[in-house]
Formats: sequence, C-alpha cells, structure tokens
Amino acid sequence: MSTIFRTAARFTALGLALVAGHASAQSYPDKPVRIVVPSSPGGGIDFMARTSGLKLGERLGQQVIVDNRPGAGGSIATTQVAKAAPDGYTLLLGFVGPLTMYPHVEKVAYNPLRDFVGVSLLASSYLVLAVHPSLPVRSVKELIALAKARPGELNYASGNPWTPTHLVPELFKSVTGTDIVVIQYKGSGPAAIGVLTGDAQLAFSSVTAVMPHVRSKRLVALAVTSPARSPIAPEVPTLVELGVRGVDAPTWYSIVAPAATPRPVVGRLHGELVKITALPDYRELLQKQALEPTTTTPEQFATFLRGEYDKWGKVIKSLTLQ
Repeated sequence: MSTIFRTAARFTALGLALVAGHASAQSYPDKPVRIVVPSSPGGGIDFMARTSGLKLGERLGQQVIVDNRPGAGGSIATTQVAKAAPDGYTLLLGFVGPLTMYPHVEKVAYNPLRDFVGVSLLASSYLVLAVHPSLPVRSVKELIALAKARPGELNYASGNPWTPTHLVPELFKSVTGTDIVVIQYKGSGPAAIGVLTGDAQLAFSSVTAVMPHVRSKRLVALAVTSPARSPIAPEVPTLVELGVRGVDAPTWYSIVAPAATPRPVVGRLHGELVKITALPDYRELLQKQALEPTTTTPEQFATFLRGEYDKWGKVIKSLTLQ
C-alpha cells in the first residue's frame, strides 16, 4: 500500500473513532450506571455514593446503582473498576485509602495513577484532634509539651491500620517531633469508644463523630486539621492557627472511571457533577455531615492524586522502616 493510501486509511480510522466517540457521548447513558463503593453500607463513603448517585441519576435520566464491595482496604472494589469496561457505566467512589494509602502497604492489582481517570472530586472533610478529659492538656501546645516530656507514654486510638485515623496522627507526630504510641482498634467505632472510656488518651476523628461528645464534656477538642475552621465546630481552632503546619490531611471523596473511558463521556459526567455541586439542597446535606462540596477537572484531579499519593507514601515508608 502506498504512503498516501496508508495516510488516508489512518485518517479514515481516526475519523471513524471520533464519530463513534461523539455518538457514544451523545447517547450516553442508555442504561443504568453503577458506582462501586469500597465499603459496607453506612458511613461516610457510602453516604457520599448514595447522595451524589441519586442526584447524578436525576441529571442523567438513568438509574445510578450503588454497589458496595468492601474488603482488603478498599482494593477489591478499586481493582474491579480498574478492570471494568471503560464505557462510563462502571464508576468508583474514589477514596483516600485505596487510592493513596493502601497501595504503599500491600501489592494491589491496579495502579492508582495510571488505571483511572478522575471525573471530579466530590467533597472533603477533616479530622478533629480530641483528648480524654483525664489527660492534663487543654491546648495543642500543652499536648506537644507533655508528649515531649513523656516520650512513648501517651497513646492515640486508631481504627483500621493504614487509614486516616492511623496515618494522620503519624503525620502529626512527624511534624511535631513527638513519640505517641498507637493503640489499634478494629474500626473507627471501637477506636472512638476507646477514647471515650479513657483506654486511649487521644484520637483524630471526624468532626461529626467527635463534637457531640465534646459538647457533652466527654471529650476535649484541641484542633481541626482543616485549613479553615469547621462550620460545625467554629469554636475549635485549626492546627495552622496554632502554628502546626504540614498536617493538611483531608479525607476526600471522588468519582473516578477506568483510564480509557472516552473523554466525551468523562466530560458529560464531570459537567453533571459540577451542576449537582451547585444545588443548595445538595450542599446543605453534605455540609450537615461536615463535608465541603467541591469539584475539579480531570486534569486537576490527576495533579491532586499524585500529591496525595506521594505524601502518604512518605509517611507509610517511614513507618515500615521503623
């Protein structure tokens, strides 16, 4: 075949692919869309999937099915979506754990930086540093001073290992130069009970979980890890305000798709999520759960994910080398 015919054939194939992609975007979706969730029903991850999925289904004119696939630190669900057909009908409720933490701990069957395209961030939330009232500190400064005076004697409650309740305190220790011992519990619920009963002395937990106990005087809130004060706990200062920088550690939620999903389909999903995020009732529902609605472009999400992946990789590496 001559060069001119080979060139013409390539342009014809490219043209057909573009037409096919445009047609698929125009007709998308023509059947239900599934959001795979790396957790059991209930809790923040499931809440985000069901809340955003309901609104997304209304916008798309198709049912959005929430498919809970817990296990293996979220890697079961994440692997399933990584290997799914890249057609926009199988999405993942992307979460900080399986996308940026767990791959540094265990060998997983996906590469979070290569195997997905980010449709958008959905929301972020932050943690509260809270202590049991029996601990003789009422500020972060006092906590750091006590921890340095008594290295290895203070402890914090962690939920499952290699999750935010485990790694955010480790980041805090690294930034402040303190030695605080972890007590591992089987989940965030038992960890919270451990601090409430005084078996553990402090914890980094969600705003919504901690503040009712702070207001009933069963816990003392020292700081939040967010850049600005939380609307749910405006009386609690941020770590940044208190001079502790580098513990900007959001718990975030996103929608991601298999990497080869056509850009027009990703664009359609992204556009609908942007419109959903602007809805007052949706924003109010999330903010009541201490979640800050947000969106990013796929390109912005890729940059964000790389930063999170590298940050937690360093923290985890420092722990595994100890």
